[in-house]
Amino acid sequence: MRSLVVKVTAGKDEPERCSQAFTVAATAAASGVQVSLWLTGEAAWFALPGRTADLELPHATPLSELLPRILEAGTVTLCTQCAARRGIGEDDVIDGVRIAGAATFVAEVVAEGAQALVY
Repeated sequence: MRSLVVKVTAGKDEPERCSQAFTVAATAAASGVQVSLWLTGEAAWFALPGRTADLELPHATPLSELLPRILEAGTVTLCTQCAARRGIGEDDVIDGVRIAGAATFVAEVVAEGAQALVY
């Protein structure tokens, strides 16, 4: 099975790059591709309830619409270190978002048939 790992490091600081990552992940999920979206750096904040509404970008589908689509068809992971640096714990994140580290990321990226994108 084909899989796509999308790592997004940008958040409100770079809305266009962030939106591109979410759009690609949601589009792949809608196409039947197994998707794993990793929230790292400033994108870590989007693991919290209500935070996707904080990013608005003209002519782009809102993250608040894209994230549920990705969660429904794939996985969303918040980087362990990124969460710790921001004081985000397991009880703080949106239902369905997991917190995991580099070993899990590497396992997903090197899996047979996997492609990785970093935004």
